[in-house]
Amino acid sequence: MSTTRSSTAAGKVLKVLAAFDREHTSQTLSQIAQRTGLALSTTHRVVAELAEWGALERDEDGAWHVGLRLWEITSGCPRTQILRDAALPFMQDLYEATHENIQLAVREGTELVFVERITGHRSVQLLTGVGTRFPVGSTGMGRVLLAHAPRDLQEEVLESPLRAWTPHTVTDPKTLRAQLDRIRREQVFISDRQLSPDTVAVAAPVRIGRTGPVSAALGIVVAASGASNARELREPLLRAVHGISDELGRRAHTTG
Repeated sequence: MSTTRSSTAAGKVLKVLAAFDREHTSQTLSQIAQRTGLALSTTHRVVAELAEWGALERDEDGAWHVGLRLWEITSGCPRTQILRDAALPFMQDLYEATHENIQLAVREGTELVFVERITGHRSVQLLTGVGTRFPVGSTGMGRVLLAHAPRDLQEEVLESPLRAWTPHTVTDPKTLRAQLDRIRREQVFISDRQLSPDTVAVAAPVRIGRTGPVSAALGIVVAASGASNARELREPLLRAVHGISDELGRRAHTTG
């Protein structure tokens, strides 16, 4: 955030809100001030105003966290609300058929944002969760979205240093470029221990209608120990993404 923007009242509010993320869900006033770089007195004033409005709440230990009112507003984001409403019935059917982690994600710039997930208590533990972000090249679902992103954005990602999350992560641009070509041809992509050494993901693109633009990616994440069965998930995954795509196409036609 620029110095000019962060010096305005709105800029200070945004800096305080941006201090909260998955790794910092609960913070003291001093911690918020330290993360934002704002003076403690300024932080106290901004936090008090946000708390009065309901954007922040304070727990019994005196630490602050995101409030219910802010969640209510963000959960109504049209881009994700329509997608989630259309996708959830098919995600639930896919979970019943597989009893594995089912995830839905969208691309925002060069990042992947997870917007919905269905999981069971026996499902393998994930690094990802609703609202979390990862570089778009880091996950199986992200690579599906990257394969269908504009060419200039693909090149931006390929020309940037790629993090090796595990010894299996593909970071060579030439190899990754070939992988993206294969994803466009085959629809379904199996990501073998790219993000975590314990998981394998099977992902496919969700379109607006069968032939429309890609709007999201749907994925199934299984334990790496069960990777030999990953190919068996291709057909149920395709049925789900086709169902979601058809529903998004229907809604687009109805409201268009």
